[in-house]
Amino acid sequence: MRCRPFVLVFLLSLFAVGNSPAQAVVGSQALLVSAPEPQPSTVSGQVSDVDGGLIPGATIVASGPRSQQKQTATSDSSGAFLLKNLRPAVPYRITVSAKGFAPATSAEITLTPGQQLELPGFKLIVAAVETSITAESQEEIATEQVHSEEKQRILGVIPNFYVVYDKQFVPLTPKLKFQLAFRASTDVVTIAGTAFLAGINQAADTPSYQQGWKGYGQRFGAIYAGGVSGILIGGAALPSILHQDPRYFYQGTGTKKSRFYHALEAPFIAKGDNGEWQPNYSSVGGDLASGALSVTYLPQSDRNASTVLTGIVTTTAGRIVNAMAQEFLLSRLTSKTTKAP
Repeated sequence: MRCRPFVLVFLLSLFAVGNSPAQAVVGSQALLVSAPEPQPSTVSGQVSDVDGGLIPGATIVASGPRSQQKQTATSDSSGAFLLKNLRPAVPYRITVSAKGFAPATSAEITLTPGQQLELPGFKLIVAAVETSITAESQEEIATEQVHSEEKQRILGVIPNFYVVYDKQFVPLTPKLKFQLAFRASTDVVTIAGTAFLAGINQAADTPSYQQGWKGYGQRFGAIYAGGVSGILIGGAALPSILHQDPRYFYQGTGTKKSRFYHALEAPFIAKGDNGEWQPNYSSVGGDLASGALSVTYLPQSDRNASTVLTGIVTTTAGRIVNAMAQEFLLSRLTSKTTKAP
């Protein structure tokens, strides 16, 4: 009977050893190691526009509340996409974006382990296009036109400044009209052409100047003065006063008959600064004024009304021939920055 307490103490000690803290920790670790990871989920869908056209190359992003909870995919040629390895029990939002379209974002979704969710198709709408328009004044556009016209040369050599190939009409300011006239009058090819004509007149002994260098200089001066006065009066001064455009407006389209009459009328019909066709008072007045002035450059024996009239008729005929050539031939031979129709 006295040994029973010892037996009881021995049994209690065995029970305590069997439930020691070390064994409890080992047991809990064994339970943690053996617990399986939740199976990842997937989300699939298709991207198209509002008309049903498939959109390949769209970017699809699944974003969770944490930065590391993010997956990205790209739609294939059929607009389909698949987002893999999404964590269950995490609230995601799916955002779809594509170039030229406004982005679309789904409502918040929470997946279950191993769920394969197929979303309804994303239909993107075209993004609003922001355009910036730089408004140019008419004077700025006209200045650009004149700069382009000052580069126009037949066969890359002979100046062809007074032809408009641009279909957009803008009126020239008086400053631009005088600028164009000055540019044409002082061009080196214009001066060289005057020298050539003076040589021809020298050989033909007309007008009745003397021969030699003095006579050649007189002939050169008469031809150049007559040409410059015609350009300045008929191509700048009168057009500025009468609000008319001194240039030839290339038609280039329509029937050959309509183009023929357009060129035939050119010396007599001008476009006003208001864009309307009207009698070409500037050109006719310029020819009359320059013809009258040219008589004063001639020797006394050549100063008569017949000479003036002949000069005006010759100048007008030359304008018609030039307009015909501009309309049917010279456009193909002229270097220009504005494409003719």
